Amino acid sequence: MSKELEKVYEPGKVEDAIYQFWLDGGYFHAKADPEKKPYTIVIPPPNITGQLHMGHALDETLQDILIRWKRMQGYSALWLPGTDHASIATEAKIVQAMREEGVTKEDLGREGFLERAWAWKEKYGGRIVEQLKKLGSSCDWERERFTLDEGCSKAVNTVFQRLYEKDLIYRGERIINWCPHCLTSISDAEVEYADKAGHFWHLRYPLADGSGYLELATTRPETMLGDTAVAVHPEDERYRHLVGKMLILPLVGREIPIIADEYVEMDFGTGVVKITPAHDPNDFEVGLRHNLPIINVMNDDATINENGGEYCGLGSEEARKRIVERLEKEGYLVRVEDISHNVGTCYRCGHVVEPRVSKQWFVRMEPLAKPAIEAVKNRETVFIPERFDKIYFNWMENIKDWCISRQLWWGHRIPVWYCDDCGEMTVSAQGAKACAHCGSEHIHQDPDTLDTWFSSALWPFSTLGWPDKTEDLDYFFPTNTLVTGYDIIFFWVARMIFSSVEHMGKAPFDTVLIHGLVRDAQGRKMSKSLGNGINPLEVIASYGADTLRFTLATGNAPGNDMRFSDDRVLASRNFANKLWNAARFVLMNLDEAVGPEELPEALAVEDKWVLSKYNTLVQEVTENMERFELGIALSKLYDFIWDVFCDWYLELTKPRVSAGGQARVEVQQVLVYVLTGMLKLLHPYMPFITEEVWQALPHKGESIMVAQWPVYCESLHFPEDDREFEKVVTAIRAIRNCRAEMNVPPSKKAHVYIETGAGEIFNRCAGFFEKLASASGVQVGEAFDIPGAAQAVTGDARILIPMDDLIDREKELARLNKEKASCEKDIQIVNGKLNNPGFVSKAPAAVVEGERAKLAAAQEKLAKIQTSIDALQ
Repeated sequence: MSKELEKVYEPGKVEDAIYQFWLDGGYFHAKADPEKKPYTIVIPPPNITGQLHMGHALDETLQDILIRWKRMQGYSALWLPGTDHASIATEAKIVQAMREEGVTKEDLGREGFLERAWAWKEKYGGRIVEQLKKLGSSCDWERERFTLDEGCSKAVNTVFQRLYEKDLIYRGERIINWCPHCLTSISDAEVEYADKAGHFWHLRYPLADGSGYLELATTRPETMLGDTAVAVHPEDERYRHLVGKMLILPLVGREIPIIADEYVEMDFGTGVVKITPAHDPNDFEVGLRHNLPIINVMNDDATINENGGEYCGLGSEEARKRIVERLEKEGYLVRVEDISHNVGTCYRCGHVVEPRVSKQWFVRMEPLAKPAIEAVKNRETVFIPERFDKIYFNWMENIKDWCISRQLWWGHRIPVWYCDDCGEMTVSAQGAKACAHCGSEHIHQDPDTLDTWFSSALWPFSTLGWPDKTEDLDYFFPTNTLVTGYDIIFFWVARMIFSSVEHMGKAPFDTVLIHGLVRDAQGRKMSKSLGNGINPLEVIASYGADTLRFTLATGNAPGNDMRFSDDRVLASRNFANKLWNAARFVLMNLDEAVGPEELPEALAVEDKWVLSKYNTLVQEVTENMERFELGIALSKLYDFIWDVFCDWYLELTKPRVSAGGQARVEVQQVLVYVLTGMLKLLHPYMPFITEEVWQALPHKGESIMVAQWPVYCESLHFPEDDREFEKVVTAIRAIRNCRAEMNVPPSKKAHVYIETGAGEIFNRCAGFFEKLASASGVQVGEAFDIPGAAQAVTGDARILIPMDDLIDREKELARLNKEKASCEKDIQIVNGKLNNPGFVSKAPAAVVEGERAKLAAAQEKLAKIQTSIDALQ
C-alpha cells in the first residue's frame, strides 16, 4: 500500500517506528539456508563500559552498509552483534563507584564483587546496544553474544586446555608490563609509547678492590637498588681486563660482578650498563644467561618494597629524588643530562608501565604466528587497503610470547587448580573438584583472569557455537568481512587470525576492511582534552540517523582518516530534504493506475537518457561496492539523485505530467521506476528515509530492506539517445551560465538561435529550451548572423541570444560602471594597507594573508566587470 508523505521530512517522528517495523518483520534475522549463499560480518564487540562515539558510528555504519547491500543481493546475510566484558575498563569503573561508597574489593570478597559486577553489566551493559539501534544497525539481535556468556566461556576454557596440552600455554617467571594504577599485568600490545622529557643520570660504581670505578648512565636511578651486575661488551678493549672483578653497588654496599655480554653496545655512552633483571626485559635475558639473582624492589603499586632498605614504602618518584640527592652527596653522581625518550604507558589509564619480573601465564607465540603469517601471504585473508598487511607482518614476525594472565576478578578465571597436598596443577575446561594427579580434594583455583583479548580472539567462531559442531558454525564460518580501525590490527585482528588458523584450520574472514579515524573539522583527533568530540547521538537527535550515516560515508576511503564538520552534516541533511521533496512531487502527481516498477513500451528521448544513466549508475555503484569503495559509490549516487534526477529529469517531465493522457501515464511509470531504483541503491546508506519513501510508492514486497538489489539491464542501455540528449542538456546549461553571468533573471525571456549540425535533436527538444532556458522561441539552423548577440558555445552548437532581448543596454552599463567604481575603491583601500610597511610588519601573518586574498578577489571581480562592459559597448 502506498501512503502520502508529510510536507517536511522529520526523522525524529519516523525512525523509531521504522526500526520497530524491521524488528517485528524479522528482517535482520539470518537463517542457514542451503538455497542461499552466506555472507557474515561479526561486529567488533564494543565494551560494556562504552557509549556510542564517532569511531563506533563510523565502524557500524560501514558494516551496516555492507550487510544491507548483501541482504538485498539475496545472500543469507548475518551481522552478528555482541559486547565485550572489557575486564580492565569494567573493573576500574566498578571499583571507582565502590570507592565513592567507601567500599573496596577486599571488603566484598571475590564472589560479592562479581555479583556487583554482573549487576553493573545488567544495568549499563545494554546501553551501547540501544545506541547502535538508534543508528539503524541491522544486526541479528536474536544472536546477540557477550564475551562472558556461557558459550564464549566454554570456548575460552577449551582453547586454554588445548593450548596447554600442546605446550603452547605455560606458566613462568618473565618480565611483564605491570600497570601500577590498574594493578595488573598487560600485554605488549596494550602498551602505548610516547616521547617524554627525562634525564640520564651518569653514575660512578667503585671497584671493590679500590683501584678505580666504572661510569654508566641510567634513566631510572631508583631501580639501582635491584642491580645484580654491570655489563660490558666482550670485545671492548677498554674493559676486558675488568671482566670478573667485583664492584660495590653505591648506597646499598652489595658486591656485584662485572660481566661480558654481547647485548651491550660498545659505542653507546661509556659502553657500560647496569643490569637489573627484575625491572628491565633486556636485563632479565642477560640475567638468565649469566645466572644472576633477581631482586624485585617494587610493590604492585610502584612503591619501593622491603628490598629497598631505607627507601621502603616510598613512591618511585620520591625514592628517585632521595636516591639522586644521596648519590650527589656521596660523590657517585657525575652529571645529569636532559633527554627525550620513549616511555611505555598503559593504554587504559595512561599511567607509566613498570617492567617487572612476575610469575604469569603465557602463550608461546612463534608456533602460532607462522601459519597465521602464511594465511595472509597466501591471500586467504586480504587487507584493504593492502598496505596495512605490513603492520600485520611486522608485528607477527617480531612477536613475543603473550602474557595472558591478569590480576583482576572480572573476566574468565584461569581454568587451573593447584593441589595443596602434592603441589601439582590440574588444567580442565570443565572445572575440577579434585587433583588430577593425587586425587586430593584440597585444591584451589588460580586467582587470575585471562586477558580480555584472549576471549575476543575467538569471537568469529565462538559466537557461532564452537567448540560444539553447530549448524550456524558450519554455514556462516568462515566469515566474510571484518570492518575495523587500523589501531587494533595487532590487538585483535592478528589474534583472531592465529586463533582461527589454530583451532578451525582456516582464516576467520576473507577480507579485513580498515577504516581511519574520525577527526574534527581542523583535522585534529577528537579527545576529551581538546573538547572537540561530537556526540553522534546528538547529531541523530537533531538531524536523524540517515544524515549522520551519509556524513560518515561521504568521501570515505579505506584506511584514510576523515574530517567531520557541521557544514558536512548540513549538506547531508539538505540531500535528504532534496530526495524527500522529489519523492513528494512524484507522489503528488501519481495516478492510481501506475504499478510498481513497470516501464512503458514507448519511451521519449529524455526517458531513455535518464534510464541509460540510471542503468550505468547501477553497474558502477555495484562495482564500487564490490571493491569496498563505499565513498565513491555514494558520491555517484549523490550526483545522480541531485543533478540528473532532481535538477533535470523532474523538470523535463513536468510538461508531460501536466498534459494528461497516455503521455502522463508513461512518464509517471519512468519516474516511479527510476525513483524506486535510486532508493534501493541508497538504502544501505540511508535506510530510514528510503524505507519511508519506498512504502509510499507503489511497491512489491513488505520492506525495501528485503527488496532485490538493482542489476544492470542491457535493455536499458541507450548509448545513442544518451549522447544525443546530452547535447541538449549541455546547451541549456551553457545558456543558463551565460544569463547568470549577465545577471538576467529567469523571468526575462529571450529568443534563442542554435547553430548546429545536429539539428534534429535540437528541433525535437525545442520545448525544453523554453521551459528550462527561459527561451521565448527557438530557431535551429546551420548559421545565423546576429550582430552583438550574447554567445554560448558547446561541443555541438553555438547558441546566439540577441542582447536586446536580454537587457536594457543603458541601464546595464550604468549598473556595471557603478559596480566597477565600488570595486576600484575597495582595491584602493586594500592596496593602501598592503603598501604600508607598518601594517605588513606588525599585523599578524594571517591578517596580512587575508588582505592579499581580498585584493586578488577584488581584482578578479574588476576584470569580469570590465569584460561585461566591453561586451555591451
